[in-house]
Amino acid sequence: MNPGCSDYLQEMDTIRKTAVIDRELCRLWMDIVTLQETWLPDSGSVKERNFMFFWQGKPSNETRECGVGFAVRNTLIGLIIPPAVGSERILSMQLHSTAGLVTLISAYAPTLSSPAELKDKFYDDLAATIKKIPVKRPIAILSDFNARVGADYNSWPTCLGRFGIGKMNENGQRLLEFCCYYGLFVSNTFFNTKPQHKVSWRHPRSKHWHQLNLILQSKTENKEIAPPEEGKKIKN
Repeated sequence: MNPGCSDYLQEMDTIRKTAVIDRELCRLWMDIVTLQETWLPDSGSVKERNFMFFWQGKPSNETRECGVGFAVRNTLIGLIIPPAVGSERILSMQLHSTAGLVTLISAYAPTLSSPAELKDKFYDDLAATIKKIPVKRPIAILSDFNARVGADYNSWPTCLGRFGIGKMNENGQRLLEFCCYYGLFVSNTFFNTKPQHKVSWRHPRSKHWHQLNLILQSKTENKEIAPPEEGKKIKN
């Protein structure tokens, strides 16, 4: 499972984007992936050779921006309940697992420079989505949060692990406060991985790499955390 597949989506003009992504995800041995910044209008789905794609965007009569979705390996389609109506920033679906239903959420948060009103709406909508989920059902939010949560484990011991990187910014503080309130934790930070596997975005001016794509999980699932073995199909 992997969050944050958005690189170069806007540059794919001459061939169908989903076909290109399908081949790449197959090469990387992915099974379920969340997609952000798809820029696709309305909602829909399309089946490619290896994956089924689901998306939610803004209405077709509005400017194309944001957009979220899922890519699910065709062999796993029978294990999911397809996404219902969402928004261009938040979309959820259900996955049947050995422990019962799990809610997966694909989300794309406003950037650091976005208006406060836009950030407020995103977190209000995300909170509303979480409140609709049965209390004991496991939740995994795989998202581009555009937030740096940093590495200050001592200040955020209930929601941040010992392997965060960098310094927390304003968006990161808001995200961690949200995690504390709703009983979530940033699972990326709970196990040590190679440095290149922790980061996902490079600042255009400073050229520094940052960890913006994060996975939040409900604390009921904390005991299930384990570093993925090298070469396994499920990757973080």
